[in-house]
Amino acid sequence: MKRQSLFLFLVVLFFSFHLSASAANPKREFRGAWIQCVNGQYIGKTPSQIRSMLSAQLDSLQLCGINAILFQVRAEGDALYRSSYEPWSRYLTGTQGTAPADGWDPLAWMVEQCHNRQMECHAWINPYRAKTKFTKALAINHAAVRHPERIFEYDGLYIFNPALPENRVYTCMVVEDILNRYDVDGIHIDDYFYPYPVPGVDMPDWDYYLADRRGFDNIADWRRDNVNLLIRDLHLLIRSVKPWCKFGVSPFGIYRNSPDGVNNKKGSATSGTQNYDDLYADIVLWVEKGWVDYNIPQVYWNIGTKAADYEVLVKWWNDYCGKRPLFIGQDVERTVKGIDPHNPNSHQMMAKYNLQRSLRNIKGSCQWYAAAVVNNPGNYRTVLAQHYHSTPALQPLMPFIDSKAPGKVTKLKLRGHTTLEWQAPKYKKEMDRARQYVIYRFAKHEKIDFLSAEHIMTITSDTEYTLGSSAPDKLTPAKDYVYFVTALDRLHNESKPVKVKVKR
Repeated sequence: MKRQSLFLFLVVLFFSFHLSASAANPKREFRGAWIQCVNGQYIGKTPSQIRSMLSAQLDSLQLCGINAILFQVRAEGDALYRSSYEPWSRYLTGTQGTAPADGWDPLAWMVEQCHNRQMECHAWINPYRAKTKFTKALAINHAAVRHPERIFEYDGLYIFNPALPENRVYTCMVVEDILNRYDVDGIHIDDYFYPYPVPGVDMPDWDYYLADRRGFDNIADWRRDNVNLLIRDLHLLIRSVKPWCKFGVSPFGIYRNSPDGVNNKKGSATSGTQNYDDLYADIVLWVEKGWVDYNIPQVYWNIGTKAADYEVLVKWWNDYCGKRPLFIGQDVERTVKGIDPHNPNSHQMMAKYNLQRSLRNIKGSCQWYAAAVVNNPGNYRTVLAQHYHSTPALQPLMPFIDSKAPGKVTKLKLRGHTTLEWQAPKYKKEMDRARQYVIYRFAKHEKIDFLSAEHIMTITSDTEYTLGSSAPDKLTPAKDYVYFVTALDRLHNESKPVKVKVKR
């Protein structure tokens, strides 16, 4: 145990030295993590055991500053929630259509658990995949059983045919059901649009194209338009049902390969699978049209990877896809296996984070995957907690959804010399309701600076705060302070501050 403690101390000391010149942590940053079901982590466990496992993951993620969870709830036309339309997922219970033994609703539970930890919860769905290669039996109420004419098969997969308007309507019904019954902060889709191409296997949709070309001269543009129509419809639906709910996408890390091998608007200097040409997903168009509220390209490669260099790609996304908040999908395990090209004694975490934080349009990261962060390979989680996430972070602003700040808190006072308490501001509309509060602390003669995260003690949904209950409070000797409290709405628009002086 002593040797392990010494090793951890040396690692943290190493990172501290090399990070000393880094910029301060931003006040606003998306710090997400994906919790997937398709890795089989629930199989063979009771609901109680799954809850215990996920609770431990969330606790660990909270301690290293994660502020958003992307929770997979629909992997193949199924549900990890009490769906009005689709069967329970085999990834949850082992058999599609079989409900959890104790009536557990994982999405309802996850929303509550995330909000208790001041995290956002985004429901992650796959809109097109109806069956994976490894699913052997479908429930009688699965869409592919009820409406096989809406499905096509491709290399062992079942796909909701993107050409059919009824599939767009059905997907919107599924999303509307989630929105109406769960207090999710976002709807999230991943990189599976048209299936990843398999050499020698043709897409079985030529007849659909010939039957309804809609003015398109080639099938590739027609396929892209099929996907565009769904993205547009989901955007419009979410805005109409829950206007504060965010709609995000995590596409494959390459939009297009540049035809001349140089980064330009048409593509990056890469040579891999392409969203635009292979998956028929025009991410740049969706961003420019405002159909998605955030974008998390899965840039899972390392700096120096020949076909898809991390540095080349994050710079491309920053330069050509910044009209909506841009976050970078990080592969934890691959990152710690890579060697920093500028420092052979280090893996690539520092180089990646320092690079992306130097780019103007990148507003955060999302970790693939949550359990990998918890497992802490290469002290990845430790470095998040000690350095890159060492201060709390508000979510990036989304003024294109709403920019009105909530009212100020009222009746802020010190109770019993130990506890700040206040009342929530009044509101007329849900968009204006205070959902969380930020507590700032400044020493008596310290400059008041609300743009810095260094003075944030905590972000809480409570209307009271016990002095000394957060790590920054505990580490500072007793003296006179000024505390400020601000209110945050659902989109983290921040109210004007209210202050109280405290003598300790």
